[in-house]
Amino acid sequence: MRYVAAYLLAELGGKANPAASDLEKILSSVGIEADAEKLKKVIAELAGKSIEELIAAGREKLSSMPSGAAAPAAAAAAAAPAAAAAEKKEEKETKKEESESEDEDMGFGLFD
Repeated sequence: MRYVAAYLLAELGGKANPAASDLEKILSSVGIEADAEKLKKVIAELAGKSIEELIAAGREKLSSMPSGAAAPAAAAAAAAPAAAAAEKKEEKETKKEESESEDEDMGFGLFD
């Protein structure tokens, strides 16, 4: 993915057909060491193709995939009882601490 992103950045920067050296410069600027084989593959796959057309084709493929909206909703529903149990536990601990401090002075103040 990083190689495709570097290719897109090079194209946005004005390079019509970015070379491997262009992508290596972009990747090295953020501390990534480029793999020559992967660079060659990305350049070979994207060379001569319109980025706008590739993005449009990718959007069509993504629109046919299920979005998976039910999974986050189910996870949130499952997390709600756990959060409620954690709050109850915290309340019990707070009440317990208060009762311990009352027992220490047995209801008598220092200056009563």
